[in-house]
Amino acid sequence: MPVKAVYNTVVRALGHETAPGLVLIAAAVAALLVMNSSLAPHYTAALDTHFTISYGDFGLSKPLLLWINDFLMAIFFLLVGLEIKREILVGNLADRRTATLPALAALGGMIVPALIYAAFNYDNPGALDGWAIPAATDIAFALGVLALLGRRVPTSLKVFLLAIAIIDDLGAIVIIALFYTANLSGIALIVAGLVLAAMIILNRMRVLSITAYLLLGAVLWVAVLKSGVHATLAGVAVAFCLPMKGATEDEEGPLYVVEHSLVNWVSFGIMPIFAFANAGVSLAGFTLASVLEPVSAGIAAGLFFGKQIGVLGACALACALGVSRLPAGTNWRQIWGVALLAGIGFTMSLFIGNLAFDTAEQAKAVRVGVLSGSIISAVLGYVVLRWSHRAAEKRVADPHY
Repeated sequence: MPVKAVYNTVVRALGHETAPGLVLIAAAVAALLVMNSSLAPHYTAALDTHFTISYGDFGLSKPLLLWINDFLMAIFFLLVGLEIKREILVGNLADRRTATLPALAALGGMIVPALIYAAFNYDNPGALDGWAIPAATDIAFALGVLALLGRRVPTSLKVFLLAIAIIDDLGAIVIIALFYTANLSGIALIVAGLVLAAMIILNRMRVLSITAYLLLGAVLWVAVLKSGVHATLAGVAVAFCLPMKGATEDEEGPLYVVEHSLVNWVSFGIMPIFAFANAGVSLAGFTLASVLEPVSAGIAAGLFFGKQIGVLGACALACALGVSRLPAGTNWRQIWGVALLAGIGFTMSLFIGNLAFDTAEQAKAVRVGVLSGSIISAVLGYVVLRWSHRAAEKRVADPHY
């Protein structure tokens, strides 16, 4: 096949809405294969390799894994922050009536999984630090599975899942800021506050230079990193400061420009790299007992059962009280399918797990729980949504069905 034809085929494949989710899955599978092969020592050694950036007496030295989790994921959170801001201002979350149902569903989908995890680990104070792990939803993975169904699901259902995932991410950001910080540095926090204030002033003065915001954002990232607050939150702060409007009505503002510039890099670069670096778990000695270990079982049960109960329960309560109603063209079977897909934690769950625990044994338990809970949720979610479509087709063909 000619090189140009191959190139065009690859471009079309990457442009498909399922591509980010499939690439993410491929990266996770690759990590599992490498970690359970003769390449495992090289895999772990590479992630432990230190890289240093220094200027004079100032320097940052971290193993590769932490550069991925602290720096690359800050860019991921920058994109998440941009999406949240856009959705709140002009998107699906701008209308309070439209946003009510996914907001309540996301809230239920965070609270119930956390309670289930706590129930599994109530007698182990150290393990309770991971309570937020099953509360997260992976946007790319969940939407990737939904996209596999193509036109079998209404657009309103995709919008509903996207809104839940975005609000869920906002909740995760708040949780990280409030519960996963330690050893705070007053000086670094003051510097971070001053830089943030400078970006807010630029926004209020309608300064549209993307370079100015990103340079200040880099300083903010270093200050937040040194402060003890997790560095990825700097990405969210930069996103909220970027102006949305351009110089004219027809001109895209910095928010849109940065979002469009980042989306493919994050989808096909940063998230697969994170997945490859964090999903590698050795299956040596893997038994049913390892899945049933409290941390792993709590995460898996929280993702699979907790998300279903939380999302469905919140939707049912909201509809029963007349606070909201189901998205147009959807039914309860499809809402159940979305509740299952919300149980795909993966990227965000693994990320929170890295913040909650720092031992190799705990990290393995987190990976086992996240992978098992996410895979089961993804498979059953796909099956339920496929079944709901077939049931709808039969109902149209046979009114007595």
